[in-house]
Amino acid sequence: MAFLYREPWERHPGEVLRELLRQPGIIVAPGVFNPASALLVERMGFKAAYLSGAALTGSLAMPDLGIITLSELAQMTRYITRVVRIPLIVDADTGFGEAINVVRTVRELEEAGAAAIQIEDQVLPKKCGHLAGKQLVPPEEMAKKVRAAAEARRHALIVARTDARSVEGLDAAIERAQLYVEAGADIIFPEALESEEEFAEFARRVKAPLLANMTEFGRTPYITVRRFEELGYKIVIFPVTLFRVAMGAMREALRVIKEHGTQKPLLDKMMTRSEFYELIGYHEYEERDSKVAREVEEILKRRAARSR
Repeated sequence: MAFLYREPWERHPGEVLRELLRQPGIIVAPGVFNPASALLVERMGFKAAYLSGAALTGSLAMPDLGIITLSELAQMTRYITRVVRIPLIVDADTGFGEAINVVRTVRELEEAGAAAIQIEDQVLPKKCGHLAGKQLVPPEEMAKKVRAAAEARRHALIVARTDARSVEGLDAAIERAQLYVEAGADIIFPEALESEEEFAEFARRVKAPLLANMTEFGRTPYITVRRFEELGYKIVIFPVTLFRVAMGAMREALRVIKEHGTQKPLLDKMMTRSEFYELIGYHEYEERDSKVAREVEEILKRRAARSR
């Protein structure tokens, strides 16, 4: 369906995500960074997508240090939710300020179509959750943000991420998560756990829907979706996978062009023109334009007939 003419949501996407959480099975939410990648996720049959802060800032050639603005994030959220009809979980980093700022963040992103809004307990400038040198706000400060977010939202779910495992240890991360649940978080995201045993212990002690991050090149070992489900997790994200694969593929394409002087060896790796047009609903734009032209032509004919 063409994005300019996509039918409106029958229910807020937050309600759709709540329903998915009540159903059996685990939700796989690949990370997206623009509308085209989100469309592809939907077309491939995934039930949700994740607007990754790391992938979005990476696509803007910026580091994942919390320097993107709320207006930029809200605009990309709108672009994506106009395209797809699967729930979008939106990474809002530290919430763009203190508790009072989180209120506006939640309302802006919910209005833009976010099904869930994620905030984390790092100090700005935040870091990728799998890097060293992270600093955390006191747990009570994060609890204030979670509480403010929960009171501000109307339909969206609140995802509370804790980065405490790498800074204060697993027990502290669990204690923080339990506090965030009491403050109103709907989903808990334990970042950078380091073994299946840690994921299992976290799930045993934190009574809330849990989100697992299966990123690449980080502290978490490669764990399958099925295994995360067995360990007690309800959502698994692959936040930067599509962006990293796309960058690798573009680098290879540029190498081929530079060395061979032609893109011909790359043709079998490409999405074709017709495939992409079908993905974005190109011909629906043409059909709509033709329909409008025909209707105006009929109006002009009737006017001409009346004037005779």
